[in-house]
Amino acid sequence: MFKKKDKFANSGNTPEFIIAGLGNPGSKYEMTRHNAGFLTLDLWAQDENFKIDKLKFKSLFGDVQINGHRCLVMKPQTFMNNSGEALRDAAQFYKIQPENIIIIYDDISLDIGKMRIRRKGSDGGHNGIKSIIYHLNSDQFPRIKIGVGAKPHPDYDLADWVLSSFKKEDYDSLKSTMRNAIESVKLIVDGEIDKAMSNFNS
Repeated sequence: MFKKKDKFANSGNTPEFIIAGLGNPGSKYEMTRHNAGFLTLDLWAQDENFKIDKLKFKSLFGDVQINGHRCLVMKPQTFMNNSGEALRDAAQFYKIQPENIIIIYDDISLDIGKMRIRRKGSDGGHNGIKSIIYHLNSDQFPRIKIGVGAKPHPDYDLADWVLSSFKKEDYDSLKSTMRNAIESVKLIVDGEIDKAMSNFNS
């Protein structure tokens, strides 16, 4: 289970994984669909009593241990479309390979309450993922997609939709999905991504 930073199992005492939730900084974006990654990390920090409040790598981050693995839990502060800059800086500093970078983010192709885990892949039209692939020069990183629902009709502007806020009832139902995402992270860092996909893909 999760423990605050103390003694780490990995002998080098350097982070093994980056876990990044994507979003836009600032109170005006706090409860928007595009901030599903931020909201997931915030819920995790609240549930397990840790802080994501250090500033480095153009991010707010926490330095934590999950099942014996030291991890950086990151909220890039670059705004969504430049998320890759933050991931690149942290990955280069700690020499973390893309396979050990887990990204949590919103997906409009999934209904609210749905979640999908992938071990790698294209950006799927998501600008945050596009930026990460560009700056890491790789698409070989695991990702956890949080369903935020499709546009209400085809003519609805996409930017307006992803920057719209969740209704209270939608956010309440989203919490269980975000907690499933957290549990899947714990499996992935233990090398059990297949189990995570089997347990939580919906």
